[in-house]
Amino acid sequence: MKPKIRKKSGPKAPLDQTDLKKESTSKALVPVSHEEALPVPIDALHQYLMEVSRYPLLSREEEAEIAGHYFEHHDPESAKKLVVSNLRLVVKIAMEYSRAFHNILDLIQEGNIGLLRAVKKYDPSKGARFSYYAAWWIRAYILKFIVDNFRLVRLGTTQAQKKLFYNLMKEKRKIESMGFSPDSKLLAEKMDVKEKEVIEMEQRMGASDMSLDAPLSHYDGKLNIDMFASNETPADQQVMDEELKNQLFSNLEEFVATLREKEKKIFRERLYAEVPKTLQDIADEYGITRERIRQLEERVVSKLKEFFKGKGFEVDLNK
Repeated sequence: MKPKIRKKSGPKAPLDQTDLKKESTSKALVPVSHEEALPVPIDALHQYLMEVSRYPLLSREEEAEIAGHYFEHHDPESAKKLVVSNLRLVVKIAMEYSRAFHNILDLIQEGNIGLLRAVKKYDPSKGARFSYYAAWWIRAYILKFIVDNFRLVRLGTTQAQKKLFYNLMKEKRKIESMGFSPDSKLLAEKMDVKEKEVIEMEQRMGASDMSLDAPLSHYDGKLNIDMFASNETPADQQVMDEELKNQLFSNLEEFVATLREKEKKIFRERLYAEVPKTLQDIADEYGITRERIRQLEERVVSKLKEFFKGKGFEVDLNK
């Protein structure tokens, strides 16, 4: 019986990267190419919608029960159920304003804040369903966000301007869908506002934002901000005004010394006081009429002007 002879195998040669790829590919259940193996880019909005769809909607009865429980006990778990079950409502309302503001995720975020506000403010005893009540808060927060961020400079700051901004865009789309051109006169008639207000709002909406630090096209080395007049008083004028003020105050004591007793009181408590007394208050102190105190005040003012005119100053006392 011949003995079995086994061939002694030497050490395996190390596999290079190409061999490793071939080996891993051959062991895969489904062959995958190199391009297919790359990670698939995820759209943030799509990912959010997938996450939101995981939460079930509540029936009318379930919603009423949970809302009532939260209203009585303010427990976080009930609030969470109300919020997550209405996240799709926020998305639906945000989509209505996609033409006004392209970043839908920003609108959804603001709408979610409105939803949280609705949970806090909801009172089931009023009889309205929570989802109807929440829709009002969601829409309010989204619309406010659009107005505040439509331009770098806010388009509407008063309630009337905000209302015009919302309705103008809505009315324009409605008229365009009917095949008409939405001019300012027609829009003003439809919304019952002045045509001037519509024109001003359209100009605000149509104007593009301008950077003050941007260079001017036809002026080398000049910026947009260089063309705006400054409201600040020039430095040299500030120095002159301060010097004039100091000179006036330094002469006041000399002027007061020239006055009589009643005139001094009127000057200090009427003309020179931060919170001046009334003519009647001073009149009651001296037991004379209010009209007499007014005449004395006019005389003090006249003396003051004459005094400083002699010093080379013109004094204008604005009442």
